[in-house]
Amino acid sequence: MPDAAALAALLTAHPGTLVLTGAGMSTDSGIPDYRGPDGTRRVMPMQHGEFVGSSEARQRYWARSFIGWQRFWHAEPNASHHAVAALQRAGVLGPVITQNVDGLHQAAGSREVTELHGTLAEVVCLTCGDRSDRDLLQARMAEANHGFELLAQGTAPDGSRVSSQIRPDGDIVLADDLVRGFHLPACTVCGADTLKPDVVFFGGSVPRERVDACYALTDDAPALLVLGSSLAVMSGLRFVRHASKRGIPVMAVTRGPTRGDDLMTLRLDAPLAPTLGAVLRDAVAA
Repeated sequence: MPDAAALAALLTAHPGTLVLTGAGMSTDSGIPDYRGPDGTRRVMPMQHGEFVGSSEARQRYWARSFIGWQRFWHAEPNASHHAVAALQRAGVLGPVITQNVDGLHQAAGSREVTELHGTLAEVVCLTCGDRSDRDLLQARMAEANHGFELLAQGTAPDGSRVSSQIRPDGDIVLADDLVRGFHLPACTVCGADTLKPDVVFFGGSVPRERVDACYALTDDAPALLVLGSSLAVMSGLRFVRHASKRGIPVMAVTRGPTRGDDLMTLRLDAPLAPTLGAVLRDAVAA
């Protein structure tokens, strides 16, 4: 793979390269991305304004997420996650900024991981600010929604089959009539029905201190490597632009075009796992 060899050469020349990852990192783990190879959005994710604006929207999200979580959180790191962790251990790669909320980088052994968009493993109350573990909330929702447990196996309470296509943010496609029967969880501290996964929904804002920390990582980086991201949203693209302004190499491995293609030193339209595998072999050999 000559392109992988060129990437390995650039990375070994810039040890400690900062990594920015997107949804394409986790597709081999069974978690789909939002966009197809041509950049077209395949699913409409929950919007921040919609979620905070009505109990009905929160009911819809939590009903779908209650089922999706049981499969989402059993996803395991794939070869690409393990390659990134191995390249970190070899000193080729440095810290990781991920736009994903699945925790798979950490599960693969990566260190210094900044979760730009938060994590589905934690829940925050928008009313009182209390934070709790998602597994505890899952248990509470299961207790209050006994019939919904059948949906985890794809069966509705009436015995009919349910199409439950998992989505990138951990919820699933679920019919509205099933959603209406779901009991929305309330905060155990203040009683409000404003529990939210500790993630940045579309239309929301990444906390300023987290953005500043990622800019600081970009300032300290000898180079930037983008993996599995189309850079379609400014959330990740801004760090590519910042790296380019600094004059450091910017590299990318992803399927299809990105919004930062004009800023790339090296751009590979290639599958992640075999490319990173080849890079790991070349980098270790070097």
